[in-house]
Amino acid sequence: MMKKLLSIGYVILVLAFIYIPIFLLIIYSFNEGKNIGVWEGFSFRWYERLDTVKDVVVNTVLLAVISATIATILGTLGAIGMFYSKGKFGKYVNVGSQIPVVNSEVVTGCALVMLLMLLGSSNRSIFGLYVGHIVLTAPFVVLSVIPKLKQMDSSLYEAALDLGDTPFQALWKVVIPQILPGVFTGFMLAITLSLDDYIITATLSPLGFDTISTAVYKSIALTTAQASKNVPVYRALTTIIFIITVVIVIVMNLKSNKKENSRK
Repeated sequence: MMKKLLSIGYVILVLAFIYIPIFLLIIYSFNEGKNIGVWEGFSFRWYERLDTVKDVVVNTVLLAVISATIATILGTLGAIGMFYSKGKFGKYVNVGSQIPVVNSEVVTGCALVMLLMLLGSSNRSIFGLYVGHIVLTAPFVVLSVIPKLKQMDSSLYEAALDLGDTPFQALWKVVIPQILPGVFTGFMLAITLSLDDYIITATLSPLGFDTISTAVYKSIALTTAQASKNVPVYRALTTIIFIITVVIVIVMNLKSNKKENSRK
């Protein structure tokens, strides 16, 4: 009984440590004043000013969707190529693809800056920023797709070839539908990583281009009047993002529960 109480208390402590700061942020996003710790009355003032950060939101979403789409295509093709590669070559490539996952983003960002400079390109450009996000997210797509390839019946692809399909037709009609859940998971993971990234974005983004992560940092770190005015607006924005995330998680769990109940 004591162990059960201790385990429950530990879980509650961890959840409180994670969620209390978020709940404080949500509460003070409705504060008339802009300072946390001083309640000046309930207001939707900062939500009404969300149009001031519209460009930042658009930059973030476009960067995440486009880079995640390209990373998903490259990661899926790479996973398929590694899975069907024979001998040690496939194993070596598979191990190499996992290095960026555990590698520090600072190292990845500095390496990309050096590479772009060697190629004669600006180290701060839209092209370099997209390349950085693709390099960051593609290995995670590979990790999501590989398990689905291992679960798939390997004879299906060969059977499709024996029945007259070309390698591309067999890949498109047989392999892709089997691994589609892994591809979708990798795509969503790539979007999440891109939306959340700060280091790669801060290192490679051109001057004047901000995503939510870099804009929030600048608003908090800088002491200029314009920057400080945007801090409460980003509280309102992050509150909306949190609510959307919670709704998506609840909907996905309800759908999965329905599928499990229908199977029973």
